[in-house]
Amino acid sequence: MAITKAIIPVAGWGTRRLPITKTIEKCMLPIGDRPLVDYVVQDCLAAGITELIFVVGEDSDQLQNYYRSNIKLNDYLKRNGKADKLPLVAPLAGVKLHFITQPSYGKYGTAVPVALAADFIDEGESAVVLMGDDFIYNSDGSSEVKRLIEATPEGDCGVMAVEVSTEDVSRYGVIVKSDDGYYERMVEKPAPEDAPSNLINPSKYVLTKEVIEMAKIVEADKGGEYYIIDAINDYVQRGGRVVVHTAVGQYLDGGNTDGWLHANRVVLGDT
Repeated sequence: MAITKAIIPVAGWGTRRLPITKTIEKCMLPIGDRPLVDYVVQDCLAAGITELIFVVGEDSDQLQNYYRSNIKLNDYLKRNGKADKLPLVAPLAGVKLHFITQPSYGKYGTAVPVALAADFIDEGESAVVLMGDDFIYNSDGSSEVKRLIEATPEGDCGVMAVEVSTEDVSRYGVIVKSDDGYYERMVEKPAPEDAPSNLINPSKYVLTKEVIEMAKIVEADKGGEYYIIDAINDYVQRGGRVVVHTAVGQYLDGGNTDGWLHANRVVLGDT
C-alpha cells in the first residue's frame, strides 16, 4: 500500500528560541522566504504525500493561515499589477490538511502527537512522521522523504539517520544498526569515545499503524516525557523490523539560533 499520509508535530513552545517564539510559532520561523515547516511539507509533497496531519498547539493559527487562501491579499496583488505573485501565496493543491490540537497541560514528548493522530491512520496503513522544526535539504530539489519511503519495505518501519562528526554525537540519540541495515537500538547522547556509530536520529520515520497505536501506551522517562522511540524499541523487541536510511541531503535544524542561522545560509547559498 502506498504511503500517502504524513504526521507533522508542531505544537512545541519553542523555548530554545524565546523570546521570538512568544508570538511566532517555532515552525513558522523564516528560512529564506518560507516558514521552516514548509520545507518539511514540500519534501512530503515531492514524495507523493497527499494528506498532511499537523498536530498544533492550542493557540496556533499562523500555520493554518499560511496554508489557506487570503482573499484580501489576492485582491491586492491583482489590483496592483502583481498577479504574477499569486502562485506564491496559493493554497496547497490536491492535498488534504488536518489540524489536531495538542493540549498544553497534557502529556509531553514526541510520542504524544503521534498518538493523537493515530485515528487518522487506517488499519494496514503506514505513515511518515516528521518533526516540524528541522528538515533534510537537497539543493537539487530531490525528496529525502521519498528516499526514506522507498528504502522501507512494505509492512516494515523505517528510521532516517544523519551522519555527523564524531565530536557532535553527544548532542543526539545515536543509532545502532545491524550489518544488514536494520535498527537495533538507540544510545542517548554518548560521549564521543563511547558512541557506537556517528549516525544520529533526527526523529523522521515511516511507522506502521501498529507502532503508531503503540505511541498511546509508552511510559514516561525519568523527566516525565513520552518518546516515540520507546514505541519503536518495543516494536523491535517484539520482532518488528525497522530499516535505517541514511540521509543523502543536509540536516538543517531551525530549533536553535545557531542552527536557524546556518539553515538560512545554506538555503540562500551563502555557504
